[in-house]
Amino acid sequence: METVNIIAIISIAFLGSFGHCIGMCGGIVLAYSTIKIEPASSKVSQATAHLMYSFGRVFTYSILGAVFGALGSVVTFSNNANGTLLIAAGIAMILAGLSLMGKIKFLTLIEHSFTSSSIYKNAFKKVLNSKSNLSFFVLGMLNGLLPCGFVYFFAITAASTASPVYGALVMAIFGISTIPAMFSLGFLASLSSATSFRNMMMSLSSFAVILYGSYTVYNGYDYISRAEKTLTECHTK
Repeated sequence: METVNIIAIISIAFLGSFGHCIGMCGGIVLAYSTIKIEPASSKVSQATAHLMYSFGRVFTYSILGAVFGALGSVVTFSNNANGTLLIAAGIAMILAGLSLMGKIKFLTLIEHSFTSSSIYKNAFKKVLNSKSNLSFFVLGMLNGLLPCGFVYFFAITAASTASPVYGALVMAIFGISTIPAMFSLGFLASLSSATSFRNMMMSLSSFAVILYGSYTVYNGYDYISRAEKTLTECHTK
């Protein structure tokens, strides 16, 4: 993976976590902070619980990244196919950015929640009522499965790597980059009500998503152009 890609992933995930992630998952963090963590417990114990929850999310995201990376590798039969995949991924990223801005309903249309199933609900309820450290990790894993437009964006990015390893790395970096916001929320409930701050961070992350999507489209076009140039040179020899 190129350094610029890693920096872009970290920047988008970090900015978006203070806007989108707090809005989407803030309720869960506040719920488990109230139900599962005793107010009298030490700061170390509370910090451990919040970190276990976040690590559970990162674990799920990494698995999803490996799956999407593997799916992306299936269609990389030729240089043109690789370039086309990047262009398609870039366009999807741009649409995702516009959707995060509220300009279109791209992400809303593709979201399908399975969380209404009794199996998921029962598992979530059981884990929420447990107070073991492992239960925080499992809760994070379950939270990682929630339908989320931001996760979809990074899943598209993972697929564009055409590699299970790099796909898992993309999603792991995404998950780790969201930890500061979610960890802070566990201690500072007021963050969830800072609407103006969240909106500002959401706008910045949406703009970054669109820029990164445009960059990915350019990379795909450049990939195809270089492949065609190489093919032409081979034919003229």
